[in-house]
Amino acid sequence: MLKRSSAQGDLNGFLDAGSHIQGELQFEDTFRIDGKLTGKIVSNGELVVGERGEVDGEVDVRCVYVSGTVRGTLRARERLEITASGRVHADLLVPTLTIEDGAFFEGSCKMARGGEGSKDAQDKDTRRNVTRMPVAGSQS
Repeated sequence: MLKRSSAQGDLNGFLDAGSHIQGELQFEDTFRIDGKLTGKIVSNGELVVGERGEVDGEVDVRCVYVSGTVRGTLRARERLEITASGRVHADLLVPTLTIEDGAFFEGSCKMARGGEGSKDAQDKDTRRNVTRMPVAGSQS
């Protein structure tokens, strides 16, 4: 999993097992978490949550690869992959979602088209895809 991420960008940050950070994380390229982060993560890069990694809070990044545990809300502007060992307890907003056999996902998922992950764009997509049915007794 990390090889794919590293091929697209440089690993410029790492939170090792046994470490715990609370607050907001911003990074470029690729960041890997094998420890625990509580708070907010914002980046145009890739986030890798290793098998022993835990994230509790709000994630807003380009791509996420989860082999550990994520709780909270997760927005991936390009893709989210949950591996067989991954555990995600979150509300998702993603254009592409891959869940391997054995993975766990609990929450809601809204699929947004690539690059249109904003709430306004999602609301417009939802309205565009609604079919209105005539109400009994109305003359439409």
